[in-house]
Amino acid sequence: MHLLAALAAVFGLLASPLAAAAAPSPATDPLDSARWTDMRREFFRDARVEFDRRVRVVAPPVAEDPLNVPVSVDASALPDVREVLVFADFNPIVQALRFMPEAAAATLGFRLKLQQSTPVRAAARTADGVWHVGGTWVTTTGGGCTLPSTGSASPEWQQRLNEVSARVWPLVRGGERVRLRVIHPMDTGLAASVPLFHIEELELREGTRMLMRIEPGAPVAENPIFTLDLPTPGDGALQVSGRDNNGNRIRAEVARETALTPATLREVAQ
Repeated sequence: MHLLAALAAVFGLLASPLAAAAAPSPATDPLDSARWTDMRREFFRDARVEFDRRVRVVAPPVAEDPLNVPVSVDASALPDVREVLVFADFNPIVQALRFMPEAAAATLGFRLKLQQSTPVRAAARTADGVWHVGGTWVTTTGGGCTLPSTGSASPEWQQRLNEVSARVWPLVRGGERVRLRVIHPMDTGLAASVPLFHIEELELREGTRMLMRIEPGAPVAENPIFTLDLPTPGDGALQVSGRDNNGNRIRAEVARETALTPATLREVAQ
């Protein structure tokens, strides 16, 4: 009996580390979403994921307009952020957008379409390959993703498609804030007889220096507005470029002017 007990103890010691390595217990989702396991599998695979309060997602607890839900993402408290992914667990198109901060702060404000009440999350990947996840619940009456845009029914968007307006102003704490608006219907393809049509990429540069790259998804609201911060103010014009999923180009130049006045815009020949 003593020999059997000793062997059992030895095998138990050997098996326990192996079992622990084979089946690590994941951290508990602070938002208690039934879809978190699916989100982790879809976006992160075998990468290391941590829930992190330094990644802040600010949105209204109750969104009255599911077509225009304001969302602000701030991962600037993390060191060396390489990319930020924004997604909504229960949206029919889960991924809202992805942005690469480059020389800008790891922050971005925009508006989102929500189909139903859902966690809205941001995952920031740092240079060590770790994904840091934060989020918040948004309650809404829903239907935002399956409704057609107002622009898709108007002939005006065909004349103003991809027109850019912008503003640049200094911040009291230092640096600058940039706000861009692009005329685009941003259709999800989920409304009857309205095909998928959305901006796929936007780049903001100052000369040869890349400031931020944004990859909007179809859940981003119609005529999207993007707000971002530059830690270091510049003195030259900003260049905006990009395209939508039909290959239509976006090109504009934004001149810095006096604080709190609209930036002048000059369309660049395609």
